[in-house]
Amino acid sequence: MNLWSEIIKKVRNNIQTYTIVLAMVGIWLFFGALTNGQYLSAQNVSNLFRQMTVTSFLAVGMVLVIVTGNIDLSVGKAAGFVSVIVAYLQANVWYNVIPNQPLLAAALSVFLGLLVGVLYGCLEGYVIAYLSIPAFIVTLGGLFIMRGGILLVTQGKTIPANQPIFSVIAQAYIPPIASWVIAAVVVVLLFLIMLDGRKKKREYGFELPPVALDLLITVFFSILFIGYVFVVNQYRGIQVPVLLLAVVAIIFSYVSNNTRFGRYAYAIGGNREAARLSGINIKKNIFIVFVLMGLLIGVAGVVLASYVGYGTVAAGEGYELDAIAAAILGGTSPLGGVGTVFGALIGSMIMTSLTNGLQIMNVQPAWQYLVKGAVLVLAVYVDVYFKKNRG
Repeated sequence: MNLWSEIIKKVRNNIQTYTIVLAMVGIWLFFGALTNGQYLSAQNVSNLFRQMTVTSFLAVGMVLVIVTGNIDLSVGKAAGFVSVIVAYLQANVWYNVIPNQPLLAAALSVFLGLLVGVLYGCLEGYVIAYLSIPAFIVTLGGLFIMRGGILLVTQGKTIPANQPIFSVIAQAYIPPIASWVIAAVVVVLLFLIMLDGRKKKREYGFELPPVALDLLITVFFSILFIGYVFVVNQYRGIQVPVLLLAVVAIIFSYVSNNTRFGRYAYAIGGNREAARLSGINIKKNIFIVFVLMGLLIGVAGVVLASYVGYGTVAAGEGYELDAIAAAILGGTSPLGGVGTVFGALIGSMIMTSLTNGLQIMNVQPAWQYLVKGAVLVLAVYVDVYFKKNRG
């Protein structure tokens, strides 16, 4: 009885998260039925996870940005700018400077792509945090600047970036046997994290949920991951960019939930004045949030260049809207103070699932935008509804 009451309590406290998970499952079943199972084939599921990666990297960073009560409208074009810079380096610089060194060229491209993203985040964060210019205005200006930067670098032409080593970043697969090894490691880590979490709660005097509940949750996520590995192994194995996304998501989830910086970010978004009075350095924390967003812009841009294989004039177009939509769909409140990395990943998967399913059914792009817009508005309504009920 105690276990059931704890389960019911957890479901009520996280009803919004469970709702979007059920919505995602419903979308999969809906398109699976309409496409005679093609949508749920191993190849398409593998493609779904790969297609969501660029948006997901941006959505993970967007969670912290929105949680602090800010917004970043430039992440899509900024990632696109990084992608064309990387493509330019691959096609026109390393080919002449270090010929016949594809591994070194790829490593340098990744490093410089991340550096460009971090520098952009530093500049944006400084202007927003220390010059007190609203994030909406700064990032809107950044969007136009990055769009101009892309045109300057590409000169209106497509730049090839599909060298063999560099393409591994977003196009390669982990072999099935190695995928199962990774699955085993992940399951062990899930249980270790669960035990460590209980230990820390005990040390700090927090109320511990029944061990059976923690075991049930850990087993559930273990089964989900094993199921994912089983499905993608029917095709070619775990995708390298998905593995990279998992690592990034785990790190940022830990930072947001288990560090002082993460707690401060939520406090700033929840009540900025109270956070200031409690001694939190608001400017410093907001600056760091945008630096981290810049780092993820760099990661997204590198993966985008590797995935597409080219740097194009349209690079990153619309990704900022998908990232914001994914974060909000995943339960991040537009009002600040609430949001999770896990929710953003689910939101990103919902956006990708809708796009993929509608494309398989040959639905016109106009209707695709209408559906995605309606889903986003519905998600915000659900957020407001749950907040009123909690109040």
